[in-house]
Amino acid sequence: MDSTPHGAAVTAAGFGLKGPRGWAFRNIDLTAGPGSLIAVQGPSGSGRTCLLLALTGRMKPAEGTAEVGGLPLPKKMAAVRAVSALAHVPGVAELDPALTVGEHLRERALLQGRFGGSLRALLRPRRERRAEARALVDGALDAAGLDPESLPKGIRTSVRDLERLEALRLSVALALVGGPRLLAVDDTDLKLSDEERAAAWAMLRGLAAAGTTVLAVCSEPPEGGKALGEGLVLVRTGDRPAPAPEKAAPTTPVTPTDTADPIEPIDPADPAPTDAADAADTAVEGDSRPAADGRAEGHDDEEGAVDAFAETGRA
Repeated sequence: MDSTPHGAAVTAAGFGLKGPRGWAFRNIDLTAGPGSLIAVQGPSGSGRTCLLLALTGRMKPAEGTAEVGGLPLPKKMAAVRAVSALAHVPGVAELDPALTVGEHLRERALLQGRFGGSLRALLRPRRERRAEARALVDGALDAAGLDPESLPKGIRTSVRDLERLEALRLSVALALVGGPRLLAVDDTDLKLSDEERAAAWAMLRGLAAAGTTVLAVCSEPPEGGKALGEGLVLVRTGDRPAPAPEKAAPTTPVTPTDTADPIEPIDPADPAPTDAADAADTAVEGDSRPAADGRAEGHDDEEGAVDAFAETGRA
């Protein structure tokens, strides 16, 4: 699509994010050029969505380095959010089942016109602004492969009546309206048939070929990775080192004696024992939570996301 700028290169080295219960993901190394298709594969709870949110500037990492389009993380999180977009992320960028397809598209176009352009663009005649918004929406729908006329009630079709692949295409189209350099799609293959899964990957491959860098979370990588092109980059989550076993405290054999040890008197000046200091030492400092689109991962990566969001907050 013509309005999509050149994709952003994505790199990471030793990238990790930690929550109160441990690491959501760790030791992620990634090198992807502009216009790459990045498949993030891993089992449920392995931190896949947390990685997606961290690489788009929505969650603050705990270790390692990463860059998106030359913007370092976490130093330039706001700038990374400005050049990236989320699609199909429950709790962050999800569709409202009570709205229609047309209502979603109009809402997205209004937000793009109000906050996505320059002040000069807002001063242009209303007719020009409406024509530009229509062009952006039409281009995004074409790129996502969604034809509203093919839906049961056309543009008035409710989201709850969409098939899973249609809902995925609509979510991707809404994200593309802003012309992101990096498009991040969660749960790409969730509950899709083999045929639908192949169609979803074909859509994402087309977006990457058109210049947008695509980061897609999946349970299984696309079949025939080489057939998808040399731009395919596979990242796996869930390969965490097992925790070291706790050492048992050494036991000292008790030798019975005829005389008991003397009991030391308690000095009233000594403070009473307390666990407050230990609790303070183990407390985890959380990040602030701006009002931008954020979400906790209540789906595929539920536990890992909830832990990380409780730790880092949403940016």
